[in-house]
Amino acid sequence: MTDYFGNNADRLKNKKLWLFDLDGTVYVDDTLLPGATQLLEYIKKNNGHSVYITNNSSKSVEDYLKKAERIGLPADIDSFYTSAQATALYLTENYPGKKIYCQGTKSFITGLKNAGVDVTENAEKVDVVVVGFDTEMDMEKLCRTCEILQTQDVAFLATNPDLACPVSYGFMPDCGSICAVIKNVTGREPIYIGKPEPVMIENVMKKYGVSRDETVVVGDRLYTDILSGINSKVDAVCVLTGEATVELIDAGDIKPDLTFEDLKRIYEGLVD
Repeated sequence: MTDYFGNNADRLKNKKLWLFDLDGTVYVDDTLLPGATQLLEYIKKNNGHSVYITNNSSKSVEDYLKKAERIGLPADIDSFYTSAQATALYLTENYPGKKIYCQGTKSFITGLKNAGVDVTENAEKVDVVVVGFDTEMDMEKLCRTCEILQTQDVAFLATNPDLACPVSYGFMPDCGSICAVIKNVTGREPIYIGKPEPVMIENVMKKYGVSRDETVVVGDRLYTDILSGINSKVDAVCVLTGEATVELIDAGDIKPDLTFEDLKRIYEGLVD
């Protein structure tokens, strides 16, 4: 089994925990990408675990489950670990009892509240500002966030540094781009919680009791998905179905351990 560049990829046959990015890796919008279903079924048949680790904080796990059912993606409640969940855990551990102002979707805010985070709509006195991938953003919300960051001594967190999210027509602005606007206005830069930080990967590894050698991360974005694997010291596999291209891999400093055209090529190599 070899990858796009001819590297030996036989070690993938021994992986027990597969951590997949979603947007641009498993699907784009509501369309499953080639080989997704076959690869997921192969992993399950061989007693492995598949978990979708996504930086997309605009949706709750319940939202993802509904989408999975709609598009035919094999999944259950334990199949997802999102940057929203990781952010909620970070807030409860590091800012217990603190007032949190959140710029994000209604789904994200509800998820934080359900996790016990004290989210407030009162912007006059808060301890932490959190920004997510806000697909419901308007100018009023953006300006309120900028106002708090300029007038109050608050911590500044964000769910993920992704600049663009793959969609059917190309890409749309993601959390990293929203935060870039905020930084241009306020001079403040957030602490990012999701990939490429190793927190999400290490949390899932601990849950399933697997070693680093038994774990692999699969994604389409070099500076989040692939770098998260590198930071976690697990194999990082890049697929060329989203943001990453061969040219970016050749020219950049972040190098995947293995590269494949898509999930179908991974599946074909495993069963060959």
